[in-house]
Amino acid sequence: MKKTKLIIQIPCFNEENTIGITLDSLPQEIAGISHIEYLIVDDGSTDKTVDVARAHGVHHVVSHITNRGLASAFMSGVQACLDLGADIIVNTDADNQYDARYIPDLVHPILQREADMAVGCRPINAIQHFSPFKNLLQKVGSCIVRKISHTEVGDVPSGFRAFSRDLAMHFNVYNSYSYTIETLIQAGYNRYRVVSVPVGVNQVQRPSRLVRSTGSYVWKSMSLMIRIMIVYWPFPLFFALGVFLVATGTGIGLRYLYYYFFFSSAGKLQSLILATILIIIGINTALFAFLSDLVATNRRLLEDIQFRVKSMQYVKKVFGSDNR
Repeated sequence: MKKTKLIIQIPCFNEENTIGITLDSLPQEIAGISHIEYLIVDDGSTDKTVDVARAHGVHHVVSHITNRGLASAFMSGVQACLDLGADIIVNTDADNQYDARYIPDLVHPILQREADMAVGCRPINAIQHFSPFKNLLQKVGSCIVRKISHTEVGDVPSGFRAFSRDLAMHFNVYNSYSYTIETLIQAGYNRYRVVSVPVGVNQVQRPSRLVRSTGSYVWKSMSLMIRIMIVYWPFPLFFALGVFLVATGTGIGLRYLYYYFFFSSAGKLQSLILATILIIIGINTALFAFLSDLVATNRRLLEDIQFRVKSMQYVKKVFGSDNR
């Protein structure tokens, strides 16, 4: 019977006050898991985060010399977990906001081969530090991402999630802000199965460092989703924009012709100029859609090669040198 290795990774940045509590709360045994290890990603901490983590039994430490951001720390952790032969990876936060007692619930659907990713769904309505406006934004944002990713996840921004090795080898986070939205869209884009799992939360230990303000979070999240759509669905996006511009320019041009044949065309030359500009830009945008689709096809081929290389590396490292 093949043994299953779970690694719980924790991105950290100056978390000396909470990392010990977080590590102490992690499970040491889970039914169906033969081996559990803890890994932290020290994202350029200037305090004693690493020392405290080692004192509380962390097995692995990945360090960034400077602070590179949450998304980069997440990906460094994922790559390290893959290098260490993880079959399942759980990601949680260093501030202990997520209740670690729900980790077995996150792992269960992956162990049972019912899902490739399980996202912890927090009780949003019951979280006291979520204002009604922030609560509404979270629900609206989750709804938009569900439509884009073709997944059914109730709490898209949740960083408390478990995922299989195969899915982890497909992750590529292109932004430096956050991994939550992009990895979820990648999972849906590659037809992996994603489920929501109800989880509990602990009392907040400190203000969020990712969400500086509601306006900033909304702006960054919306711009991130637009960038992701350009990366994964460039053809429909640019082609639709091109068609819209051509249609608008054509409508303005027809208006000019109407006034030209039935009324005096004096004073309407601006409409003709605007129509010409819009039609030219629209045609070029539509042509750009085809070029962007070729680039996207090349990206998919490169990602497939990357996945195959990572798969071969895993087989060589784990089964070639491990006695499992």
